[in-house]
Amino acid sequence: MIKEGILKGADRKEESWKNTKLGEPFKEALDQFRKDALGREDFDPTALLQFGLFMSMAVINMLKENEASFGIEGQKAANKALIKTGYDVGRQIIEKAEVPPDISPIELMSFLTTIVNTQAWTSIEDPRIDAEDKCSFDILWCPLQNVYRAFDCRVQRYLVQGIIDAFKEFNPTGKDYQIEFTKTIPAGADCCNFVITEKKPGEPDIWEDYSKLLEQRALKRMKKSKER
Repeated sequence: MIKEGILKGADRKEESWKNTKLGEPFKEALDQFRKDALGREDFDPTALLQFGLFMSMAVINMLKENEASFGIEGQKAANKALIKTGYDVGRQIIEKAEVPPDISPIELMSFLTTIVNTQAWTSIEDPRIDAEDKCSFDILWCPLQNVYRAFDCRVQRYLVQGIIDAFKEFNPTGKDYQIEFTKTIPAGADCCNFVITEKKPGEPDIWEDYSKLLEQRALKRMKKSKER
């Protein structure tokens, strides 16, 4: 059992965490779930993981079929839908946020990622504030790690892109950030590691640029598979 890291509802060590209130994605559905199912003695919580994996595999298969049938246009349509979904989740988290006036921009960004990681992705997160312009986190366990291949994780990039877009729109600090990963569990690492740094004016967007590279790789893979 992984004993390190935090899950949904856990406290962080930063003092400002206690006075920060962020939204809970899909709160109405969660409240109904707590009322109708969670308290039942015959409810097995692993059913939620099964359902989530079912939906996740549907998403990656739909993306692949779109690419196979419609090429770049199919890929764009699928990615657009993922970004739209991510934006809605990000909006629910940030639009009614209550943050202490003395919270630092990097703390707020780190707290936002904790909500995303522990709620939207139901993962075990080990977050860190590394400097006044840098934070990072490890994902110690992810519900997709045993069903997604490393390349399948590109689906998450567009959900994250939508979340980033929402945070930019609603973020009261006005700061922009670079987000990149250094390793992932599906690729064989012991954890997924992500680093977030304050973006300097004029810098290219690392997250978007790598997403475009993966899009090109996906289409090349699809083309090669058809030629066999």
